Amino acid sequence: MKLQSVLYFLLATGTVSHTDAFSISRPCSLLTNTRVVVHCCNGHHPLNAPLLSSPLSSSFASTSTCLFMESGNFEDSPTGKSRIYGNQREPTIQELSVMDDMITKLMKAKPYELPTAVSKAIRVVSSPRFFMRIAERVDVATSEVEKAQLSALASNLVTTIEAVVSTTEDKLDDRAKGVEMIVKAAAEPDSGEFLVPLSAERLDAMRAALKKIDPLDQDEGFLSTVDAWMNKSNLDGLDGMVVILQKVLQIYAGEAIKRARVELQANVGAAVSGETQSKADEIVSQEEALGPKPAAAFMDKLMGMDADLWDVEMKKEFGSEGGVTSNSLISEVQRTMEAVVLGLENGSMAQRVQAEFLKELVTRIEQME
Repeated sequence: MKLQSVLYFLLATGTVSHTDAFSISRPCSLLTNTRVVVHCCNGHHPLNAPLLSSPLSSSFASTSTCLFMESGNFEDSPTGKSRIYGNQREPTIQELSVMDDMITKLMKAKPYELPTAVSKAIRVVSSPRFFMRIAERVDVATSEVEKAQLSALASNLVTTIEAVVSTTEDKLDDRAKGVEMIVKAAAEPDSGEFLVPLSAERLDAMRAALKKIDPLDQDEGFLSTVDAWMNKSNLDGLDGMVVILQKVLQIYAGEAIKRARVELQANVGAAVSGETQSKADEIVSQEEALGPKPAAAFMDKLMGMDADLWDVEMKKEFGSEGGVTSNSLISEVQRTMEAVVLGLENGSMAQRVQAEFLKELVTRIEQME
């Protein structure tokens, strides 16, 4: 039996998570031959410092998302398998509802439509919880036809997932190379060491490396690779590398949100009002001609900078005469959140990472009020 088939058997039985599958099948030399030097802070020895937390935690006692979370939060998570918050905890009622919608759509989909649908939501569809939900639906179904359809779906999904994985191996290798390029940019050019906290120059280099990757390649495979490497780094005791990979997710989220904001909001507005895509394009052109609103421009600025500087930048902006207010910024973030949630695949890694990044920003704003 091929390695991928073994991994997906383990996934279906709940022995390992989807994240573990990627880390097993895609090892990275950076995670085995790495020297990470952690700077001492506040007179404490580095080994006693909260290495897994973002530097933001120096200003706030606890944080609300995995992109900024401390090590204790990870160890206490229900699954302990993923660094992405949405992948750690048990699904909420709303998320179960999303799962049910996906199951119903997949159940009614034609066989040739399954590979595309599965590849777009591989993270959710390949999880043991998704298969458990199908089994729960079978138990409560009153129609024999529905029970047969659900059972057939479960069987078809296993075959489809294996096919999707086998056809995307090369693509995943490319994504791993992209992540490795960004991580290498975090190393000091002279010594090749990773110095944590990262300097502004290293963060700029990481952002520049990310921008060299086609946005279409910053997909589920890319994010799953980062998540898998974070998990492996944690298991191997490379705490400083976990911080660096958190930064990769933060930079990705900021750039992706900044790039998609106007387009997503225009498309959602056009969809809600029943307008065509040409009308959505016209809305985008009109907004670009008028220029960004103060709150929108400030949010774009925040998305393009290191998250460690958010509190300083917001304090200066909120305190200046005629500057952006906290309420207007929160409204801008909430509009963006709605666009992200509506515009991205339900349950996808991209949706979870970007939503958590925006949630963190809202928390920071509220703590400054």
